[in-house]
Amino acid sequence: MGSGDRGRPRRVRIDGRQVRALAHPLRTRLLGALRTKGPATATGLAELLDTNTGATSYHLRQLAEVGLVVEEPDRGTGRQRWWRAAHDVTNWENTDFDDDPDARAAVEWIQAEQVRQYVEHAERWFAARDQWPPAWRDAFGMSDIFMTIPVTRLAELHTEVWQVLERYRAEADPAEPGAEQVQIFLATLPLLIGGNR
Repeated sequence: MGSGDRGRPRRVRIDGRQVRALAHPLRTRLLGALRTKGPATATGLAELLDTNTGATSYHLRQLAEVGLVVEEPDRGTGRQRWWRAAHDVTNWENTDFDDDPDARAAVEWIQAEQVRQYVEHAERWFAARDQWPPAWRDAFGMSDIFMTIPVTRLAELHTEVWQVLERYRAEADPAEPGAEQVQIFLATLPLLIGGNR
């Protein structure tokens, strides 16, 4: 299933080995590129990510060792190996690695990298937004909301919002005229001001 396929996403709840393997800037970018662009060769990924083929090949093999990417042998010709993401969605709970300090440090790095990539992504959007049609500029955006809510309700809210996003993803038709790839970030954080924990 490539980036344009519809239906239920393939998921993985990553383990300690996988999270430690993923805690590398090029590896997170490789996995993201395979998920959004579909299967590719190390050479194609190196060009896309502005790196060298040797590094790309090495890190693809590291991701393959822990089952996050897989080779597509039917596509390869000679020495040209094709790779695809083994899953569409990677998830974990923040407490999954409480007993594994190395994996916990890896998760913290991954989450910090997600925030860094979000800021970089937003800055690129701000620089290019005037090139987009008005309807798209109005549809894109950021917002926030404050609420006081118990942990069980927050978990329910997160699940429900995620279900809406997944429904829209499953119903999306990449061939529909005017369709564009978009990225939606979902974050819930405590309000750490005014004496809160």
